[in-house]
Amino acid sequence: MKKSLFAMLLLSAPVLAAAPFTPEQEARIKALIRETLVQNPAILAEAADAFDKEAARQQQNVVAQMVEKNRDMLFSDAGSPRIGAEKPALTLVYFTDYNCVFCKKFEGDITTLLKAHPQVAVVIKPLPYRAESSLSSARLALTVWEQQPENFLKLHEKLMAKKGNHDEASISAALKKTGISLSAPGKASLDTINHNLTLAQQLGVQGTPATLVGNQLISGAVPYAQLEAAVKDALQAAP
Repeated sequence: MKKSLFAMLLLSAPVLAAAPFTPEQEARIKALIRETLVQNPAILAEAADAFDKEAARQQQNVVAQMVEKNRDMLFSDAGSPRIGAEKPALTLVYFTDYNCVFCKKFEGDITTLLKAHPQVAVVIKPLPYRAESSLSSARLALTVWEQQPENFLKLHEKLMAKKGNHDEASISAALKKTGISLSAPGKASLDTINHNLTLAQQLGVQGTPATLVGNQLISGAVPYAQLEAAVKDALQAAP
C-alpha cells in the first residue's frame, strides 16, 4: 500500500521529543502541503525523478553484486555460445529467445555493435520464455555450439531470421538450409538453459531481450545509440 505524501514527509522529518499534532494542526499541515504542490507542481516531478534515480542506483548495486557472485557462469561458461572478439576488452551477456520478435529486431544492433567495436565479445544466453519451440530451438542451437561451434553463428542467424514463432518444421528447415547434420539435443543443452534461467532470475531479467553491459542490465530492444553509449561507458571504465 502506498503511503500518503503527508505520511512520507512526516517519516522523513527528524524525530523530536514533542507532543503529537492536534487534528486541527494536522489538517492545516495537509492544507499547506497541498497549496505548495498546487502552486509548485515541479516539486512532484523533481521528487519522482529523484525516486527513479535512487531506484536505478539500488538496482545497479544489486546487479553488480549478482555479477560478481556469478562471474564465471555469466562470462566463462563453456556451454554458452560466444561471438565477437577472441580476447575482448569487454564482454556483454545477451539473454534472448528465438521466438521473440523484439530479439529478432535487436539482433541487427548486436551485429552492428560487434562490427563497430571489434574489441567487444557477446555471450549468448537463450531463454525459453515464449513457447515450447523456444526451448527446442534453444537446445538445438546450444547442441550445435557444443558439438560444432564453427556452425553455431549461421544456425543462430537462420533461427533469428524466422518471422513469428518456430515450429518443428521451421527448426528442421533451419538445420537443412545451414547444412548442419545433428543428432538429438543432449542433456548438456538443458543444463545450460537451466543455468540461464537461474541467472536471469537473480539479475532481475523480466523478459527478452536483456543485455548485461558491465554492471548495467539493459532491458528490452533499446535504440542502438543507447546500447552503444552503454558499451562505450563500460569500455572506458574497464581496467
